[in-house]
Amino acid sequence: MASIAESEFTEGEFADLGRRHDRIRFDARTLPYLAPGIVLMAVLFIAPILYALYLAFTNLELAGFHAASYSFTGLDNPRRLLNDSQFSESTRLTVYFLVFSTILGQTVLGMSLALVMRRALAPLRVLVGAVVVLAWVLPEVTAGFVWYAFAQPGGTLGHVLSSPNENYLSTFPMLMVCIANTWRNVAFSMLMFSAALRNLPTEVIEAAEMEGASSLRRLVRIVLPMMRGSVVTNLLLVTLGNLSTFTLVWVMTQGGPGTATSILPVYMYLVSFSYNDLGYGSMIGLAVIALGALFSLTYAYTLRSRLT
Repeated sequence: MASIAESEFTEGEFADLGRRHDRIRFDARTLPYLAPGIVLMAVLFIAPILYALYLAFTNLELAGFHAASYSFTGLDNPRRLLNDSQFSESTRLTVYFLVFSTILGQTVLGMSLALVMRRALAPLRVLVGAVVVLAWVLPEVTAGFVWYAFAQPGGTLGHVLSSPNENYLSTFPMLMVCIANTWRNVAFSMLMFSAALRNLPTEVIEAAEMEGASSLRRLVRIVLPMMRGSVVTNLLLVTLGNLSTFTLVWVMTQGGPGTATSILPVYMYLVSFSYNDLGYGSMIGLAVIALGALFSLTYAYTLRSRLT
């Protein structure tokens, strides 16, 4: 009976119902209790963004004449950004880093670990979980030095691959950075997917198993569709989290060799503090925010299409 009653509502009526519930939930008397949080949001989040937005249109420098007496320069920095070939290259490297390290690396590997640990014996599950989580809780500087030593000539990687004199940070710099970042952050995706798998209705999976569906077919046809919300949420969180990755890359390569690993946060640092151009560095920071917003809107649209 409930399903029949629900079918009588149109999509517009459901939207109106949601808006009416929002109006019912809102109570102006709660605003004084929200005031401290609103003030903190304004001071710690909104104000710095607005100040960075202003600086992005100035000629502020870290040192020199324009360090003390900077001025508004209009659209000079945006035009410079559009004509900056290194910015275009850094954007390409950032997208490459996010796709292969975050979207494919952390998400796919995290899902694989969660599925394996679901059926593993308890001692093995505890051991693997401890090792993966240990990499996650390591300080980023420590993880960077570990992988720097690992890939250097005479390092462990060279001996394993029978080329002890090879410097893999020079030969495959971006690949090594992506692998190191995946190794450090995969625990988040693993834990998130493990929690989602525990909340799946077991009777649906058992029914498919009794019908003779293979493990792969159950995964593709049942498990992943039911976990779509968790997958999209994980993608959103790990993408935004890794978009600001700086320390790991800087410790391993400092953006080199040349500019081979100069992703946007590294390029922004170089422009701001090595070239002393804080105004243009702020403009690059706004571009990083815009890129994160683009990914966020894409994931939000994907999640919304699932719910409607």
